Amino acid sequence: MYIIPLGTCNCPYEVVAPGVSDGNLVKLPVPSYLIKLDDGKNLLIDTGMSRLHITDPLATWRGTEVADVLVPEMQPEDNIEVRLAELDVRPTDIDYVINTHLHFDHAGNNDLFQRATFFVQREHYDFAKDNGRFPNQYWNLPKLKYELLDGEMELFPGIEVLLTPGHAPAHESVMVRLPETGNMVVCGDAVYTQDNLDHASWGGQADPEAAAESAAKLQRIAQEESATLLFGHDPAQAKQFHRSPQSYR
Repeated sequence: MYIIPLGTCNCPYEVVAPGVSDGNLVKLPVPSYLIKLDDGKNLLIDTGMSRLHITDPLATWRGTEVADVLVPEMQPEDNIEVRLAELDVRPTDIDYVINTHLHFDHAGNNDLFQRATFFVQREHYDFAKDNGRFPNQYWNLPKLKYELLDGEMELFPGIEVLLTPGHAPAHESVMVRLPETGNMVVCGDAVYTQDNLDHASWGGQADPEAAAESAAKLQRIAQEESATLLFGHDPAQAKQFHRSPQSYR
């Protein structure tokens, strides 16, 4: 498994963890994850922010109130095509994509992967369709093939989707069972940062009560399964884990 850095999204910290460091700006890392499956197929978890933001930070939110709150910052090397090329992988080599959810920083490059089958929860897909909070221009495209899921399941050997609503309806996290490193859970935005857990700060989530329950569920799973939780946008954690082209096995 490769943790692929795709720039940062800069915002006030109260968007992430209200009451912890209000008024301070933070650069939130935006990752994608490439997993080499046992059969040689390539799986991505999330696709990051659109490469359009490299030259136009306002590409998604220009003219809206969100433009002043979420500010993408991407360098040319943060183009997911460039990051994958470092691993000798092309967009046409991606067989599957799991979207934890369809916000602009998790599905922004879906359009690149026209050969892939996309997995997303049916309830979430229906909620996000034609919803301006989930910019449809990046993912709601006729050329893309979605397989809609109804609940938790093992998608592939060692790859399980976990329902973790709260950030959005039917948000999903992903358990990745690695033979050498052990179990790792890609939380998506079920948990933004360690501060959410340390301060029980869930007011930045769409449904704070559901988010708190999902976080507790992930903590239980982490304890029971000896799993590492990979938070959605934690600057400190991003410095602790290898980034592509280094990998976890």
